[in-house]
Amino acid sequence: MNLSPMRYKEYTWPHNPETFVMEYRRQVAAHKVPFGRCVLQDLGMTYRIFRGEGVFAGPEAYEEFKRLEEVFRQEGAGLLIHPVWQTERAYFLSLTVTEEPRPDYVRYQFCFWEDWGGYDGSLTENDDGGTAPWTGNSEESGGTSSQEKTTYLVCKGDTLWGIARRYGVKLADLVAANPQIKNPNLIYPGNEVIIP
Repeated sequence: MNLSPMRYKEYTWPHNPETFVMEYRRQVAAHKVPFGRCVLQDLGMTYRIFRGEGVFAGPEAYEEFKRLEEVFRQEGAGLLIHPVWQTERAYFLSLTVTEEPRPDYVRYQFCFWEDWGGYDGSLTENDDGGTAPWTGNSEESGGTSSQEKTTYLVCKGDTLWGIARRYGVKLADLVAANPQIKNPNLIYPGNEVIIP
């Protein structure tokens, strides 16, 4: 099976990391009751932790690691597109070199935390005068947009990353503008993609 490359923000791995670990977490509260016992309360799922390990090898190995390190240094969450798991907004939490790098070989580990914030930090006003997270959709239900939307018809071999690059838009913006695409790694010829 040929998997698509892993991507985070504007960085694409030249080849996928060797191992992946997806950790699911649940938060539980313990409440003391008489006679030294306790009652557990399920507070629900929390963020997922995604970590893994990989190798860069060859004459450009250390330069490739430095490119990954530059992405790590960027602030804020970004879109993490994994070859198998669903796409998530995530924070790049850690990047570790697990041995002293040689010029042609770097072994590294990484860790991402899933971000359920779901919005870019801005708020928009509701009809009731309150505020709600911005969803990226400025149209009313059943209304028409005042601006013409550009749509692209997917051809064989297209990827969302390639379409974003072709139109000069960020991949995260393209994914946000197309909520009908459930898995950005799977687009098919004939799909319509809205260009933001």
